[in-house]
Amino acid sequence: ASGHVDRFADLMVKDLKNGECFRLDHLIKAHLEKLMTEKNVTPQQIAEYEDIIVKLDGYSKEEMNAILRKFDMKSPNTGNDLSDALEFNLMFSTSIGPTGNLKGFLRPETAQGIFVNFKRLLQFNQGRLPFAAAQIGNSFRNEISPRTGLIRVREFTMAEIEHFVDPRSKDHPKFKQVKDLKLTLYSACNQMNGESAFVSTIGDAVQKGIVANETLGYFMARIYQFLVTVGVNRDKLRFRQHMSNEMAHYATDCWDAEIKTSYGWVECVGCADRSCYDLSQHTKATGVKLNAEGQLKEPISFVLRFLM
Repeated sequence: ASGHVDRFADLMVKDLKNGECFRLDHLIKAHLEKLMTEKNVTPQQIAEYEDIIVKLDGYSKEEMNAILRKFDMKSPNTGNDLSDALEFNLMFSTSIGPTGNLKGFLRPETAQGIFVNFKRLLQFNQGRLPFAAAQIGNSFRNEISPRTGLIRVREFTMAEIEHFVDPRSKDHPKFKQVKDLKLTLYSACNQMNGESAFVSTIGDAVQKGIVANETLGYFMARIYQFLVTVGVNRDKLRFRQHMSNEMAHYATDCWDAEIKTSYGWVECVGCADRSCYDLSQHTKATGVKLNAEGQLKEPISFVLRFLM
């Protein structure tokens, strides 16, 4: 119901002789970074390679295939030819029950447990919006190529907060407390245009439509405050917006809090406006209405006209 079975995938390529698999975006980045270190590389070539790396997350399957062939990339381990890009689902599949006829998946995120319990959580909050629920637990992702120590592994602990609001008004009552906070933002437009990240108050970013709404902006600011409080260097902290081609199927806007490490920029926290996607999908699958009701301040009047 969540959509992860059909859409939760990364692109990979295979060694055509031994079948070894490589995550395509990592392969392209590593190959271009290697080319930039060669003695005869020109400034124009370096600029081209850097531009591709910056825009890599936003490229489509066809565009990444074209880059793979343009630079005649081979298997980094054997030098063998590589296949075209293939979509690889990141969920671990399993069989449920003694017969093994019922297929299941290990959860790739903890949030779905919150969504399926929305009705009960709403009752706990006396039927009122907004409210939030938090959960900490293990998640599992069948990564194509686990790497860089504990940064990319197949089993890890996640902490998630789902904050439910009235979709007609995504203002936040405490947004004024953080609106003047300055964040380093790396918007989708900046990435596609090859521009650098910029510093802006979160208030201006919301007002200009760079960040979708006050609620999303408020939590980005709070994430920033938390990370700085626990010791993250604010000069090595930025928020990068997902580009359209990498945006999760459930999100309308998404920003990652990234920290610059010895491995480069690494995602630490994701902050997404998931709209009503998850609740709508679970409602369709189960027939149980997962919605909230509210009392209007004034009746809505309307006129019915019948034409004969």
